[in-house]
Amino acid sequence: MFDGVHLGHQALIRGLVGGAYAAGATPIAATFDPLPAQVLAQDPPQSTLADAPERAALLEHAGAAAVIVFTFDKAFSQQSAEAFIKRVTKAGDVQRIVVGPDFQFGHGREGAVPALHALGETYRFAVTVVEPISLGGAAVSSTRIRQALRQGDLATAQQLLGRPYSATGTIVKGEQRGRALGFPTINVAPPPDKLLPLDGIYATWVVLGDKRYRAASSLGVRPTFGGGPRKLEAFILDFNEDVYGQEATISFVERLRDEVQFDSADDLSTQIAKDVERTRLALR
Repeated sequence: MFDGVHLGHQALIRGLVGGAYAAGATPIAATFDPLPAQVLAQDPPQSTLADAPERAALLEHAGAAAVIVFTFDKAFSQQSAEAFIKRVTKAGDVQRIVVGPDFQFGHGREGAVPALHALGETYRFAVTVVEPISLGGAAVSSTRIRQALRQGDLATAQQLLGRPYSATGTIVKGEQRGRALGFPTINVAPPPDKLLPLDGIYATWVVLGDKRYRAASSLGVRPTFGGGPRKLEAFILDFNEDVYGQEATISFVERLRDEVQFDSADDLSTQIAKDVERTRLALR
């Protein structure tokens, strides 16, 4: 599925690219949108690491010349393993399929690597299996990244991804409490299925258009003001522009502290000033 396009996925793409160019072929990656769990699970949690456009961009950055996005729905999930491979091979002269050792395909996951080898003999393509990348004594996986993010462990998530974890969304109007505190924030609304880290205060980079800015970001429910829906807000340092409606990407670099309830707005404002200075130090 390539969710997150972590170090293991990047190694698989390198294996794809090296073999493709040596054979005079085109390296193409394939992924699904929505992810199968979003379609098949009864009540899927917020667990997506990267949506389809982000995955495509990351796969191309890793070396894929093109990315095919299969629309995954209930009908798609009913395909047999062979029907899926027929669909893939009808797209052109498929010379080789590169997968990880846990690759499964077809209705009910009926197909695995041995079945792929057998189908390769029928449909005349070779199969390469790229072994997982290990880090910290275990294989790099999207599951490990999700676990680290839910615990607020940005360092581990960044190691497994090979980059800081980020979230992209539209800038929407908030309650403007930050402005009243002396620290006007932008409110970023990522897709509803996007996994966000543990609530807290973070040193982050914010990308707007082609520019990158330092920001102290808050993720949580604002307990000092009685709580509410979970929101992602960013105070961009040395910035004063109207950016409502624009798209912003927030990259989480360092978790500064937990989100806590303060006795007064003045106490919160004093703490935010400290958070801003810590952000300056973290993002030199």
